[in-house]
Amino acid sequence: KLFGVFYPHFYDAYNEAWPMEKGWQQRVDLCNLYPLLVHVNLFGGAYARQLEASLGKYVS
Repeated sequence: KLFGVFYPHFYDAYNEAWPMEKGWQQRVDLCNLYPLLVHVNLFGGAYARQLEASLGKYVS
């Protein structure tokens, strides 16, 4: 979900083959923090804003 989204049927098929743990959707932003940090370091700009938005969900 970092660089785009899959269609809902992708997640349905994936979950059927490999059941995802409960609450996986709430952890997506947490899992994206490291790749976002790398992209902020390399490209800055919009990635920095995206990182701030993601961090804002965990830090007040």
